[in-house]
Amino acid sequence: MSQKEKKTADSVMKSAGILVFTTLISSLLGYARNIIIPALFGKGIESDAYFAAFTIPDYVYTLLVGGALSSAFIPVFSSYLAKDEDEKGYRMASTIITLVTLLAAVLCIIGLIFTPQLVRILVKFEEDAFELTVKLTRIMFGQCFFMCLTGLSQGILQSYKRFTPPAMGGICYNICIIFGGVLISRVLGLGIAGFSLAVVIGALVNLTIQIPFVLKQGFKFKPVIDLHHPGVKKFIRLLIPVIIGQSVMEINLIVNQRFASGLEGGTVTLMKQAQTVIQLPIRIFAMQIALSVFPTLTGYFANEKKKEFIDTFSGCLRTVLFIIIPIVAGMIALRVPLIRVMYKTGKFGEEDVQALAYLLMIYTIGITAYSVREVMIRGFYATKNTDTPVAINIFIMLLNTLLSFLLVKPLGVTGLALAYVLAGFTSMTLLTFFFRRSVGSIQGRKILVSLLKIVLSAGAMFAALYFLTPVVEKYMGDGRKVTQLIELVILFGVGVIVYFVMAFLLRTPELTDFITFVKRKFLKRKA
Repeated sequence: MSQKEKKTADSVMKSAGILVFTTLISSLLGYARNIIIPALFGKGIESDAYFAAFTIPDYVYTLLVGGALSSAFIPVFSSYLAKDEDEKGYRMASTIITLVTLLAAVLCIIGLIFTPQLVRILVKFEEDAFELTVKLTRIMFGQCFFMCLTGLSQGILQSYKRFTPPAMGGICYNICIIFGGVLISRVLGLGIAGFSLAVVIGALVNLTIQIPFVLKQGFKFKPVIDLHHPGVKKFIRLLIPVIIGQSVMEINLIVNQRFASGLEGGTVTLMKQAQTVIQLPIRIFAMQIALSVFPTLTGYFANEKKKEFIDTFSGCLRTVLFIIIPIVAGMIALRVPLIRVMYKTGKFGEEDVQALAYLLMIYTIGITAYSVREVMIRGFYATKNTDTPVAINIFIMLLNTLLSFLLVKPLGVTGLALAYVLAGFTSMTLLTFFFRRSVGSIQGRKILVSLLKIVLSAGAMFAALYFLTPVVEKYMGDGRKVTQLIELVILFGVGVIVYFVMAFLLRTPELTDFITFVKRKFLKRKA
């Protein structure tokens, strides 16, 4: 590896590290947000209504801020920066910001008018829960407006390779929801509506944090609309397919929620909690690693550096598998103590823990598929091929809806989780097949060798945790939250040690690469 390649690899790994760490903090805060609601309001009408109403802002946050706007914006805006055509880039970005501001305002007004009809599409609640959901949804439409602008500011900063400010904005977003929600709902006496207001406040704070960093880069905004600008045309051509591509996981979850709302009370809350847990590793690791590599992949493809493109893509995919597979094994093995620590509090009892743990086990199986899908999607976008993933994703959304319809009656909420998992693996298989056919090779043999070693290491970890968990619970199962947390930390630590020892003994390349990176950074600092 040349010095330039080492520098690029180190830069990508450093960016990935920043994104993973800050997203981890933000996601943990998001988890805290989701356990406070059932703890304060119980598993019933109010929590079901809030989680159903939160579907829209959460979808907007994940879709626009989580990748769609930046995926369409970065390749176009970055090309102007690379060619030292900053003024053209500013005009293109200013046009898009102006258009998005106007469009977001119009859509929010339409959403406020047709909220009841929209809610009926999302859920099948009884009248009381339905009316409350409509009220909370209307409050949270303000979040959608601010998040559209946040997605663009994030795209500008990431084009300049500034990943930290957007990530910090996400952290502040969740902090505002938690503390603002508790303050408004309890102190001001607004109940569950207080958390909906806090969502809007958090979105505004998120945007406000990023604006100074955008201006610091020298960006110059002008309220202009230039629809003939070639960059604007490219952005629009990319955006629609990218939105469809980024939507598939979220739409699959919304479809699950729609069918679940027709089941017994509290089912939506349980399902939302399970979905929140499984999305943590996908959002923290798979999405962020793929995002950190995306600008590099785009550059290699644009400069026709096929070998570097394939090497980087393959390395990204193997890294994601190296992290995600043991997480899946660990979550399945530790599902009960994990849920007990995360959610058993207040009105959420042991019976709820067991029900949620079982549902989590089913959903967890699909984490690997949806993680690989994130990498494949970025690979397609980097090659400017948006047609193939769009066609596949439309098929997957239809498949998930069909499977949910077929499985919900005989299997209930378990059938919905299974439909989500099957749709995920189908998506992963189709995307991998067509991407490999598109680029010629993704170093399949190298990936399979790494995959075998990763699965063996994760299997050893699962076996250790499977036999050790009952023993630890026997001596530490006194029901106290602190004891539960210590138990989980012990089991987690043992699992990590077993996995890394096995990976080291098997000489798994991804672990070797990470050790080499750490040594290089340490020696550089020492020098």
